Amino acid sequence: MTANTPQKIDSGLPLPGRPLRLLSYNIQAGIDTQHYREYLTKGWRHLLPNRERVRNLNRIAELLRGHDLVGLQEVDSGSLRSGFVDMTEYLAQRSGYRHWYRQVNRNIGMLAQHSNGFLSHVKPVRVSHHRLPAGPGRGASLFEFGDEPLALRVCGLHLALGRRARARQLDFISELVQHYESLIVMGDLNAGCESKEVRRFVDRTGLREPACDQATFPSWRPIRKIDHILVSEALK
Repeated sequence: MTANTPQKIDSGLPLPGRPLRLLSYNIQAGIDTQHYREYLTKGWRHLLPNRERVRNLNRIAELLRGHDLVGLQEVDSGSLRSGFVDMTEYLAQRSGYRHWYRQVNRNIGMLAQHSNGFLSHVKPVRVSHHRLPAGPGRGASLFEFGDEPLALRVCGLHLALGRRARARQLDFISELVQHYESLIVMGDLNAGCESKEVRRFVDRTGLREPACDQATFPSWRPIRKIDHILVSEALK
């Protein structure tokens, strides 16, 4: 499982007197991986239900507490492998979030419902879901909080593994958010801060990353920064 270190910022949300706490978390459908070899030896857990999954989801729910906005990747929205549990809804209820949203990006019927999720203590004014180009199964969601000119937009996403596909997807996101002054983009980008596609995206949007030096993958010994929380210059 991979997770960002939460980044604190000030925003236009109705949270006077304290920072806004954000978390981006790839939960790997509730599967706890401790070694690279387990991707092969325990790969069946991606297809079939197991008792550890619920225990892991409960541990994840505890971690989510205390944050204001949470972006989730690799969530299952109710299939055989999850015991037909919508993980976004389960985590929202377990960790005390009033508002939750899911985006199913790859629907394999009863076998799997690959999704992104989003949890919030504040109800967004508008929500839109977008399928990303360059292959099926990847998506982004845009959440708008407050009214102009202080409106805050938060984009949660999960990008492809291939560099060319990621570049096209980030270009799509750039077009989607380029006019927003107060913006947060967070999720699993599957690429580091130094990658060409991420640098190009940052240059085009004017976003910055307060904690680019914090590795997120693999969770048992983080050496790569592939999960990101990017914020606009207008946000402290």
